[in-house]
Amino acid sequence: MVADPTLAARNLAGLDELELPREPPRRRTSRAWSSTWPKLAAIVIAVGAWQLVVASHWRPDGILPGPGPVFSDLWRQMHTAVFYEEIGTTMRRAVVGFAAALVIGTVLGLAVSRVGALRSAVGSLITGLQTMPSIAWFPLAILLFAPSEGAILFVVVLGAAPAIANGLISGVDYVPALLLRAGRALGASGLRLYRHVVLPAALPAYVSGLKQGWAFAWRSLLAAELLVAIAHRPSLGLVLQHERNVNDSTGLLATMIVILALGIGVNALFNRVNTVIRQRWGVAGDGG
Repeated sequence: MVADPTLAARNLAGLDELELPREPPRRRTSRAWSSTWPKLAAIVIAVGAWQLVVASHWRPDGILPGPGPVFSDLWRQMHTAVFYEEIGTTMRRAVVGFAAALVIGTVLGLAVSRVGALRSAVGSLITGLQTMPSIAWFPLAILLFAPSEGAILFVVVLGAAPAIANGLISGVDYVPALLLRAGRALGASGLRLYRHVVLPAALPAYVSGLKQGWAFAWRSLLAAELLVAIAHRPSLGLVLQHERNVNDSTGLLATMIVILALGIGVNALFNRVNTVIRQRWGVAGDGG
């Protein structure tokens, strides 16, 4: 009789729960503060260093304004409707482009990890595409799609998909052989082995690939918006270009802070997913 892989997985999950590290109960506010104060300290240090550079008069205030004028301009922008329209346009492009890269990269990673001949043919090509600067794709993107949304998404997908594929391939490559033998002994084979054993074991590396893919997608997107201006579609990249053209350094730095904050926010979501996975795998340390 062949054992049910799903039932076996549930039984193993129950055993894993017994080995998870047990932390003494802590108040929710204490946990929140312990994770928040280092970030606040880093912000204070960064703003303080910024103010010291401005106070040294390394550059005139018109070129390098201090934190006060920049945050004041940012506060003014936050009370305008176009500010949120710019963010909405950029984030919509980021989500659509990253979603397309997620599908393409995952399918490509699964295919390469399963088929040895395909790995020999395109494995190194995927790594080469990952190391290729996104700016190098713009001439081809504009030739193929003209200055349009298609050109922007083309660059975003090519920037993110190879990193996602490589993350999945790496995760599959490092699945322990003992785990594979255990899965086969329980009756899993073919696609069932991938679904119940290989993919769950490869999940941490896959999430790391997603995180890296998002970083590539975000950089590629902002670079694309700097070079491709689409009428009646304000975006953060277009605002950066306009502020550089009119020498508005205060607005330029304010927009850069918004871009940084959005990138950190999405990165925090990936970090949270990674923490949950580490806790589930029983490898989270005291600070996990």
